This record gives sequence, structure tokens and C-alpha cells, in this order.
Amino acid sequence: MVQRFVDWPQAWRVISTRYPPINLFERLTPDPAVWETLIALEQLTNPRLRDEIGDIALVPPAERVTGPGASYVMASFTHLNPKGSRFSDGNFGVYYAAAALETAIAETVFHFEGFARDSADPPRNEDFRVLVGTVAAEFEDVTGLPEAERDAILAPHSYAASQALARKLRAAGATGITYPSVRHAGGQCLGAFRPRAVGIPRQERHLQYRWNGTRVDRYFDYSRDEWINL
Repeated sequence: MVQRFVDWPQAWRVISTRYPPINLFERLTPDPAVWETLIALEQLTNPRLRDEIGDIALVPPAERVTGPGASYVMASFTHLNPKGSRFSDGNFGVYYAAAALETAIAETVFHFEGFARDSADPPRNEDFRVLVGTVAAEFEDVTGLPEAERDAILAPHSYAASQALARKLRAAGATGITYPSVRHAGGQCLGAFRPRAVGIPRQERHLQYRWNGTRVDRYFDYSRDEWINL
């Protein structure tokens, strides 16, 4: 694949507020080699910490990050989605971000709709937090692939080809993948395989998605104090 240097002064990510920051990652020593010992000691007095942190062993010490906001990155790699995602088969984590807030919203609205639909949820609202950080690293560029292969990887409702590619690239040591958004025309996304491939983000604003029982028809932007129709 063709590599491309991704230099985004703003990399946008939207996550549900159901997943609070894991404060321990903010407080840990900069030496990641001793994290397992410190976490084990903390768990003696806080047995719920294991669920909050996830499986730290999934992230090699050399790839771990700490400091203010680090939990927003680390959680993507220590809490795995068993169902997988476009560039993960459920056995490893991926940090997804977009070059524009509108793209990040479109991507997360699509997945939230799928979750609410599968759960047969009645009309309801859910809050999300917007994260913004920076990215400056080499990524594998999907747009450089032959058209047939690219189309398979970007298939709207199948992750078979994209997960197979991700397994291969990650095993070869790739930083991650950059690709056109499937949910927002013209949008650009990336999936990072390593925590150190992305800058530690900060919380930028809150949003609230309204599920009307069929779809997300609008969202509330707390920073603008207004509803935006979709």
C-alpha cells in the first residue's frame, strides 16, 4: 500500500458519555513498564478498576501513553468491541478519528442508529462528548489501492475485506489506515493501530443525539445551544 503522512491539526472523535475517562491513566507514571504493578496495587482497594481500565496487556509498554486526556486514547485499545469494526476483527483496538467534526458526527450517528435499531429502542436521547486532538504520522492510504480492492474495503455494510487488510497491516507494524468516510461524502477518516500514533485529545464540546424510534433525526450542540437537523 501507499503510505501518506497525515498532518491534521484537528482530529475529531465523538464518543458516548456512557464511557467516562479512566482517571488512573491520567495519574500513572510516565514509565509504562511498571503500569501492571501499579494497577494491581490500585485494584486491591478498588476492585471495579479492572472493568474501568480493561485489558492493559493488549498495549505493549512502548506504545502506551499517559497524562491529561490519555484515557481517551488508551480506552480504544484496552476495551475491545467483540463485534469488531471496519478495521478491527475484535481482537485488537483501533482509535478512529475524522478530519472534520461533521464527518465524525455522521460516522457515529450511523453506528448509534444501528445499535438503537437492533435494541428496538423507543424514542430517546443520548449524550456524546466531542474530542479533538492532533495527528502527525505516516498512515497506509486506502485510496492508493486498485479500485476493486478499495471498493471492497470501503463496502458500506461488510467489514470482511477491511478487517483482513487491517490484520495484515497491523501485524506488519503499520501505524494505521487513512480512508475516505463511508458515511459522509468528501470526509476523511483514520484508524490508528497504536496509541502513540495520535496526539492526546481534549474534550471540545458535548452533543446530544435524538433517536426518534427509526433514525437519528437531529442533534443538540451544547456549545451552540441549538438543535441541528439531519
